[in-house]
Amino acid sequence: MLYTETIEYLYSRLPVFQKQGATALKEGLGGIIKFCNHLGNPQNSFKSIHIGGTNGKGSTSHMLASIMQEAGFKTGLYTSPHLIDFNERIRIDGQVIAPQYVVDFVEKNKVFIESNSFSFFEVSVALAFQYFADSKIDFAIVEVGLGGRLDSTNIIHPVLSIITNISNDHAQILGDTLSKIASEKAGIIKKNTPVVISLTQPEIDSVFKEKAQLEQSEIFFADQEFEIESTDLMENSQVINIKNTKVINNHIILELDLMGTYQKQNILGVLKAINVLNNLGITVSDESLKKGVRKVVQNTGLMGRWQKISNNPLVICDTGHNEAGIKEVLNNIYLQKFANLHIVIGFVKDKDIDKILKLLPEKATYYFCQAAIPRALESHLLLEKAKNNNLNGVNFETVQEAYLAAIQAANSDDFIFVGGSTFIVADLLTYLKNK
Repeated sequence: MLYTETIEYLYSRLPVFQKQGATALKEGLGGIIKFCNHLGNPQNSFKSIHIGGTNGKGSTSHMLASIMQEAGFKTGLYTSPHLIDFNERIRIDGQVIAPQYVVDFVEKNKVFIESNSFSFFEVSVALAFQYFADSKIDFAIVEVGLGGRLDSTNIIHPVLSIITNISNDHAQILGDTLSKIASEKAGIIKKNTPVVISLTQPEIDSVFKEKAQLEQSEIFFADQEFEIESTDLMENSQVINIKNTKVINNHIILELDLMGTYQKQNILGVLKAINVLNNLGITVSDESLKKGVRKVVQNTGLMGRWQKISNNPLVICDTGHNEAGIKEVLNNIYLQKFANLHIVIGFVKDKDIDKILKLLPEKATYYFCQAAIPRALESHLLLEKAKNNNLNGVNFETVQEAYLAAIQAANSDDFIFVGGSTFIVADLLTYLKNK
């Protein structure tokens, strides 16, 4: 098979959460354990850092990968979902997995895959672990796919776990309260393994503390040790002055190439993680830290986080897709200077979008659209829901049509935002790449 045929085979033959939603999920870790046993448990041949949470785990994963790379470690990075091509999920030192490796892995394991009815995610995780093992990496930065406790990535035994934050998302799978969601996310806390919590959330902190105590694991709340004193927003970076509250006159100034004010929360978790790694004897210098956060996009290829598409008019896309994520997106929109606001937006069917629609500004022109996946909420239904919230606009069947309509309507001093769903951003970036 060719690479494109192999990816199509995986999509067509295996249950895919991104396309089908909850029906694609397999209960428990039995599948991934069986697959990795079949492969000789490649996940045990390298050190790893496990990163979960609701928002920010992707950015945190990429920042850490960039830092470890700068520190001289051969670094694997596993994230999901991808935006343009499947191979974005699996990288070593920023380079995507070789297409031929994907083809060879699937062909070699095809009979085993089909006879065990593995999910798309189980296959992709097993593929990543095997690739990392064969490539003899030093470290893998592994992002949780969904939840934590039952996520296929949760068979690793990391040197450090990180949980970024907890907010309402995937309620039908993870639970309808923050406490229930936190319990699922806390499932990545392993025995005698330190865990960093990026954000203190008093209503659920006890969930993490109790789990850490049960596992005899040291727990750190990053924002209780570090605080941001100032932020200076530049054109393509932000300079953040961070104070260590436990050490007198201890500051560090970091220039971060990822825009979006929400990165300030993520950077505290990253900073504490590096502190913990150094205490474990894994040496990461301040210089590696500084270079790593300054070169995240260059080193890892991260896309879709307050990503600038063009100027005149300014076009930004962002993958924030739940209530908390959209609030952060709006905070950043309101920091911009523009004459008129244009919002190209779409969602998936299984999101509680009524809460999100209530947050969106009435003083904007909307271009409602749908991503090219079965889970996408039809744009005409989104338009009807939006009208009930006094949001005015037109619906389009594709992201491309909506984006081009916004470009045509906008003046050079207007602002265009594209988002609402990871898959809206994915369709936009795919269109732009193909164009």
